[in-house]
Amino acid sequence: MTAQQRLNKVLEFVTERGNVSIADVAEALDVSPATVRRDLNLLAQQRLLTRTHGGASALGSGYELPLQYKLVRQADGKAAIAKAVAGLVSPGDSVGLNGGTTTSEVARVLGSSERLLARGSTPGITIVTNALNIAYELSVREHVKIVVTGGVPRSQSYELVGPLVAATLREFSLDLAVLGVDGLTGRFGATTIHEGEAEVSRQIATVARRVVVAADSTKLGRTTFARICPLEQIDTLVTDLPPAADVGAALEAAGVEVIVAP
Repeated sequence: MTAQQRLNKVLEFVTERGNVSIADVAEALDVSPATVRRDLNLLAQQRLLTRTHGGASALGSGYELPLQYKLVRQADGKAAIAKAVAGLVSPGDSVGLNGGTTTSEVARVLGSSERLLARGSTPGITIVTNALNIAYELSVREHVKIVVTGGVPRSQSYELVGPLVAATLREFSLDLAVLGVDGLTGRFGATTIHEGEAEVSRQIATVARRVVVAADSTKLGRTTFARICPLEQIDTLVTDLPPAADVGAALEAAGVEVIVAP
């Protein structure tokens, strides 16, 4: 386990339990109390948790973890989802991607796809994104044309938000929008934690002919603060496990195609 992976697990454990002792974390992760103490101090310095006497407490259920602390969560499921989403993309397509761990994985698969290589002077694929990490990672791929929206970056997610994003997106027509979400339910549709990111995702969906939500099973049946769109505006859901009965019924009623990644 790398230091980053251990910090991730420590932070997840604290977030899930709310309040923990150093002994609790040491036992759960099979590491020494001294290592836990150093990790908790480091995470407290980064304002990701609150240090207490003999342990730590979470900042709150609505707190959004920075992107780097989400990278290894549901990794196998996200990889499978990304491959399935890439299968929906044809050579020459224009694809809108919002930010997040799942869409970042989609970008990696698209960037390494031989099927989408450029033909002559035509790019193999055009990616329009508000996520700085996705743009940076794909900038070295010769077959990918990258278009980055304007906007102001959020340090939590590397996403650009604000009115400049919408001004950029209004000039485009996309074949496909691939959206990562934090929650998906029948009542509230697709949701995310930050209202600015919800608005950007909504704008990306508005200028796309097909809207695909890429979400692992932990997001299904969950609602977060800011609404992106109702289920009726989603064409396809790509996930890693079959939805629960109530979510599945809502998706079917809304006409959403469900693809379970193998």
